[in-house]
Amino acid sequence: MSNGPGIPRLGFDYIFPNPRYAMQEGLLAYGGDLNPDRVLVAYRKGIFPWYNEGDPILWWSPDPRLLLYPGDFKISRSLRKKLRQKRFSVKLDRNFISVMQHCSKVPRHGQVGSWILPEVIESYSALHQRGFAHSVEVYDEEQKLVGGLYGISTGLAFFGESMFSLVPDASKIALAHMVELAKVWRFEFIDCQIPSEHLMRLGAVKVERERFLDELENTQLSLGIHGDWKVYEPLLEQMEW
Repeated sequence: MSNGPGIPRLGFDYIFPNPRYAMQEGLLAYGGDLNPDRVLVAYRKGIFPWYNEGDPILWWSPDPRLLLYPGDFKISRSLRKKLRQKRFSVKLDRNFISVMQHCSKVPRHGQVGSWILPEVIESYSALHQRGFAHSVEVYDEEQKLVGGLYGISTGLAFFGESMFSLVPDASKIALAHMVELAKVWRFEFIDCQIPSEHLMRLGAVKVERERFLDELENTQLSLGIHGDWKVYEPLLEQMEW
């Protein structure tokens, strides 16, 4: 990717340009670093880093935004059957780094390599240690990690970053559990960032950036569910499909 004319470069402080004035495709700024404090400030303002190896850090706030409202999640008959069978166990925050590493290896259509670079893993792992980044993990009957997702939670919003599956539907099982947690915790939405046909089939919808940023501001008025999510694993056992 190249830096178009007029794209501001970030300095040493953690001040971002107003995302309401980002280019339509979402490029807002470049540069800076992945200091966990900067990254957290970015998410709270509806901005996220996304760039390829060898490029400067690029900061985005796309228009439209893809959001999954918990009540709109669509569970297919086959997925519901798998959830009821409980052949897989789901855990929280047990192997955060492993989930990120698996996500970094998932082939993406039209993409060479991964944006989940070592420095990205380092930054988000620090946010995990501070109780802001979380993983939902799926294990098979032999307790092997076979799927999951990770993201950032701040206020009443969860910002989904990536998912992976080593067996069919494992990432959907993780997402279904994240959606149910979002309902229990009264999260307003799960941010899916870039429009995706796969996620839209699961109920995610495109939302204009202005609306997203307005809704985001409201979510940040609450402290949300901060800290280690392992303590909330009993909630997973109570879920009915």
